[in-house]
Amino acid sequence: MNNMRQDPSYSLENIYSKNPNLSIADRKLIKKAYDFAKKIHGDQKRKSGNLYFFHLVQVAKKLATLGMDGIVISAGLLHGSIKKKVSTKKELKEIFGGETLFLVDGVTRLGKLQYRGMDRHNESLRKLFVATSKDLRVLIIKFANRLHDLETLEFIPAKKQKRIAKETLEIYAQLAYRLGMSRLSKELGNLAFSYAKPKEYKKVKKLLDERSKENEKNLERSRRSITKKIVEAGIKDFKISYRKKGIVSLYKKLVMKKWEEEKIYDILALRIIVPSVESCYKTLGVIHENFRPLPGRIKDFIAIPKTNGYRSIHTTILTGHGGVLEVQIRTNAMHQEAEYGAASHLGYKAKTVGVDGLNGSKDWVSKIFDFIKPAETKNKSLDDEKPKWIDDLAKCSIDSDNSDFQYNLKEDFFSDRIFVFTPIGEVVDLPVGATPIDFAFHIHSHLGETAIGARINNIYKSLDTILKNGDVIEIDSKKGATPNKKWLTFIKTSIAKRRIRLFLENKDK
Repeated sequence: MNNMRQDPSYSLENIYSKNPNLSIADRKLIKKAYDFAKKIHGDQKRKSGNLYFFHLVQVAKKLATLGMDGIVISAGLLHGSIKKKVSTKKELKEIFGGETLFLVDGVTRLGKLQYRGMDRHNESLRKLFVATSKDLRVLIIKFANRLHDLETLEFIPAKKQKRIAKETLEIYAQLAYRLGMSRLSKELGNLAFSYAKPKEYKKVKKLLDERSKENEKNLERSRRSITKKIVEAGIKDFKISYRKKGIVSLYKKLVMKKWEEEKIYDILALRIIVPSVESCYKTLGVIHENFRPLPGRIKDFIAIPKTNGYRSIHTTILTGHGGVLEVQIRTNAMHQEAEYGAASHLGYKAKTVGVDGLNGSKDWVSKIFDFIKPAETKNKSLDDEKPKWIDDLAKCSIDSDNSDFQYNLKEDFFSDRIFVFTPIGEVVDLPVGATPIDFAFHIHSHLGETAIGARINNIYKSLDTILKNGDVIEIDSKKGATPNKKWLTFIKTSIAKRRIRLFLENKDK
């Protein structure tokens, strides 16, 4: 392993440098795992010809970059030990403890699943979602592992490349997005897209490069002009940077716009990071005072966040230089959440949560990784703080037959989402197209079964009304009322369908 000693990128210090918040105890545990993995894997190599240990270090570095703690990073270093049969569960538990073993074993189990697309091998997906519901850290390690696999995908056969790329786009990139991990989702998508859809990738990449080059001069002039106006307004400690749109995201938008390139304004965007929520709105005022905004292009994701917890203000302006520019405004805490999502709250969440006035009842992302214990050690309060869709995903995977499971994945869990609210301001995350019946069953099965009417924004509406983002819903129920078979023709969520069918079956019996 002499070549490793010559390359500082594979050193322990390089792992530590990716996360400055690591404690002394974290570093000791990581060193123990690093030395152990280096010893047991020896000269094992990957298809690329590089040492397998190099792959483990790269996974550990990615986990450290995501802000993971010593237990998760050490599990990343050890995740191949059982799979490669160079260590045993008993040995890992004796040396590193039950929690580390739980994570390593979880990743090992996921590694055995052979994905062939959503329409086949549904059992593999079921196991994935059940494992995810037990401990989300298993999925975070899998994300890091998959990211490095994609970076070395050129060394494996074309057929396997296609399978891994398709799985990444359909499952892992989607899950990363739902967890608010936009940077990871973007990286996974960009790397996988070139293998899954090579022709489309080349076309979109060419457009992205051409438009980026065209817009850079205009962007720099706008940056200088906006910076001057913000300084004059007395806003301090702000940062301005550029953001280039991800290839997968651009491809989806081009398809949606029927490849009319001129209708896409956000290939490059200006990102402004300010100290507080108040500064976000003040900065928006400064920009609109000096640049004309495009009507209908102002989106306040601070007041109403996206369903994956994303918060920011977006506006599109005429620059005065003959161009159109999207501007994103957020706080540093919002930026960390937007980039790393759920991962930003695991281990070191105290540094971000609450800094800029998070609303506890609406900010479920800040609670996701409070649920970090193995299934056998978690308690009820931690379980209650998980986003409900994670458990619903696991239940759906167990209870549905193959055809329903396939439909539920696409139409429920991986569809676009909306936020609606209870009368006391609690947020409910539902798929686009959901109705008051879906809302009622999300709150409680009894409420859904006895629902007779709904008030949406204090106006009586029928139970088949399509809900919109930001609606406030109150359900009227009546003792003795029962589900109607017709509800199955318009409801959207798998949990509502499952409960209604079960009720009707029992009634027939």
